[in-house]
Amino acid sequence: MKITTLYLLLIFSFVLSSCSKKLTSTVDLSATEKETVYKILKDVSYDSDAEQVMDIYLSQNAKSYGKRNYTIVFLHGGGYYFSDKSQEERYIEPYLSKGLNVVNLNYRLKRGIPLATSDLTNALNFLKANNTHYGLNLDNVIVTGFSAGAHIATNVGLAQNNPEYPNKLDEGIVIVGIINFSSPVDGLDLIERIFIEHENDLFSQVGKALFAPDDYESKENLAIYEPITYFDPSDPPIFLWQGALDDQVPPVTFEQFDLKMRKDKDLRIFIPDGKQSPSKGQFENAYIEIFKFLDKF
Repeated sequence: MKITTLYLLLIFSFVLSSCSKKLTSTVDLSATEKETVYKILKDVSYDSDAEQVMDIYLSQNAKSYGKRNYTIVFLHGGGYYFSDKSQEERYIEPYLSKGLNVVNLNYRLKRGIPLATSDLTNALNFLKANNTHYGLNLDNVIVTGFSAGAHIATNVGLAQNNPEYPNKLDEGIVIVGIINFSSPVDGLDLIERIFIEHENDLFSQVGKALFAPDDYESKENLAIYEPITYFDPSDPPIFLWQGALDDQVPPVTFEQFDLKMRKDKDLRIFIPDGKQSPSKGQFENAYIEIFKFLDKF
């Protein structure tokens, strides 16, 4: 009887310790330690298009976080037109330093916001269907991104509980948090005009490729891809980093969204001298706040 009781106490102590492990108190892995801790799968196809690939970083340490064993899914920026997962790896490095499982995702470019947005759902559903190979905690997903990628992440993260949203996540996939660097959350009509009417021809091409190539998109269709459309009290917590000097996603486009943010769940970092891409110091400070944010879940 005493042995059984002691055994149960040890199990309870282990579980409690596991659940209480915090990201903020975990020492970052060295480069050498990362090589030992991670198995890296490069350019895993999640559908038939050449751009529908992802890098998967599987950590031996992830389960030690217990309830904070997040699966981080990151999407790069680039106006739905440029860039690649390899070009913005600085955004996943802090998570790798903590020993979390990370997915770095490419999506279809130059074919509009709707198609690109569907690729996050496609990738998550692929991971669920094939999770015997990966062992990811897909009921504990954090979606995150920069600029266009953060727009996708936020839209999907907030819309997952809305029956009217067109792209459905498979059962067993739960997005528990959203981390957004410099993306649209509202006012897509203004952002579309900023790009289409830009004096730089390349920017104008980006704008024309966001939706319909020959005209401005209707407000009804724009609303499907505006995160504010889906934001409600039951949505997962959201971390929002915004620069006041962002000339691509101007502050006026997130004013209404900011008013809806919940003081007990969400966190907004507003940088008066911030541009679209955070500086080195702004970036480092942001991740200090991100890990505090994730420790509250």
